[in-house]
Formats: sequence, C-alpha cells, structure tokens
Amino acid sequence: MAYKHILVPVDGSPTSLQAVAKAAELAKIFGSKVTAIYVIDPYPFTGVGADFAYGQSQYLSAATAEAQAALTAARDAFGLAGITATTAVVEGHVVHRGIVQTAQEIGADLLVIGSHGRRGLEKLVLGSVTQRVLSEAHLPVLVVRE
Repeated sequence: MAYKHILVPVDGSPTSLQAVAKAAELAKIFGSKVTAIYVIDPYPFTGVGADFAYGQSQYLSAATAEAQAALTAARDAFGLAGITATTAVVEGHVVHRGIVQTAQEIGADLLVIGSHGRRGLEKLVLGSVTQRVLSEAHLPVLVVRE
C-alpha cells in the first residue's frame, strides 16, 4: 500500500524527531505528502475565573513559541531528508483529539507518532497521547519508540 499523505504530530522531544525521520523515510519511498502538526490546548485555564486572563495570555504566547520551535525543527529535519513538509499549529482542547481530527480533515492515510515508552505507574499517572490516538484513530498508525 502506498501512503499519499503522512501526518506527524510533534512536541519538540527527541522521540518526535525520530518520528519525523521515520516519516521522511516513508515519504521518500512512497512519494507522500507530509504534514507536521503541534497541538496546543488553547484553554488550559477554563473554569478558573477572570483572574487568570493574564496567565492565559502568557501561556498562549509561550505555547505558540514552543510550537513554532518544534515545527521549525521538524521542517528542518524533513528538509535535510529532501522532503518539503507542511506545518501547522492546531488548537485542540484534548491533544489526541486534535491529532485525530486533523488526520481526518487533511485526509491523512498514515499517522507517524513518537511514543516516550513510559510504563507502569508513570504511564497511568501521565496518560499517553499515543495510546489515546491509537484507540480513536481510523487510519494506520506507526508508533516510533525512543
């Protein structure tokens, strides 16, 4: 099966850059279009009250800067591999839903995502974006581990 459009969610971590490298390999093989996204929760302070409006503004500014840095690193890595990638900051109140919805919206037929490989209690406490994506995605998902 040839993949026409690969979606790669990034978070700036070494693991997400490994996912970028794997997606670049596959894009070369299949001649795929590639989109890298960074999902920001635009309302992390919902329900906390008006006192947090300033904190909200600072948060969005910092989150956007972090997103741009992660997407620039991904774009550069794809560029070194000879792949031109589209990048976007996506807003999603829940990160995994932002990823799954974007995959549907852009017509992605493969999702390449990094997993930090947390186990046991740490995984239970932190939850796993990758695990949730796997449970909700209706397309093939390639999980790249550290």
